[in-house]
Amino acid sequence: MKCDYCGKTPQYGHNVSHSKRRTNRRSEPNCHPARVLLDGKSTRLSLCTRCLRTLSKMAAA
Repeated sequence: MKCDYCGKTPQYGHNVSHSKRRTNRRSEPNCHPARVLLDGKSTRLSLCTRCLRTLSKMAAA
């Protein structure tokens, strides 16, 4: 899944055990569907929680 506002995508890496064996891991961004007012129109976007927080702060100011 990808954030429609900032473009954040999944990150890849390894889980490393005590014996130093590496297995693949993938961490997804915490995205949620939300209705956002952009250019006077209400649009439905998939936003990460950081963007949701930023946009709600901008709307309150």
